[in-house]
Amino acid sequence: MRTRELFDLTHTAAAPLLEKTEYPWEALAGIGEFILALGKSLPVEEYDHLAEDVWIAKDAKIYPNNYIAGPCVIGHGTEVRPGAFIRGNALVGDTCVVGNSTELKNVILFDNVQVPHYNYVGDSILGYKAHMGAGSITSNVKSDKQLVVIHNGKEDIPTGRKKVGAMVGDRVEVGCGSVLNPGTVIGRDSNIYPLSSVRGVVPADSIFKAQNNVVPKTLL
Repeated sequence: MRTRELFDLTHTAAAPLLEKTEYPWEALAGIGEFILALGKSLPVEEYDHLAEDVWIAKDAKIYPNNYIAGPCVIGHGTEVRPGAFIRGNALVGDTCVVGNSTELKNVILFDNVQVPHYNYVGDSILGYKAHMGAGSITSNVKSDKQLVVIHNGKEDIPTGRKKVGAMVGDRVEVGCGSVLNPGTVIGRDSNIYPLSSVRGVVPADSIFKAQNNVVPKTLL
């Protein structure tokens, strides 16, 4: 569950923010302020400052008919496709895909992340090369509106936040149509079956088939 267990920080411009944390959700409150400072430091020969508090790499491919609000940084070689809705506090890494009808809000996407089709990612962090299948979403508010608690077996860790989506480790594959419930943590190199409802902590190098059916890849 710890930041350095989930993520290789060499693959994100957010490393200075994340390396101060023990658990990655501790960074959620500081994303907007961090982006504002980062944006002002970006080289003008590499990034366009197209709108207030929005910095976009000159070699990013921004399709028409999308909405990008600040604070926001979009990295080199990233594609933002038609219908994307970036609501602010979004740090999008290099060579990412933000797809059609995908919505981002208060997020860090590491380099090479793909959220390509009808995804909602809010109050979440997606690690290097993480991929969200079509229609998969992060749910960031509990139905009872109580503060989010991270459940790891018999261990419960309060976040102190009403809004926490998912912490998705490096190279995680999330199957189409899945819901990552508030406070979900998925370890590196794990796979989530399509149409899953995921909550709590999924260990690294696992296959999540159902809530009580998580299989280590080493057993396959």
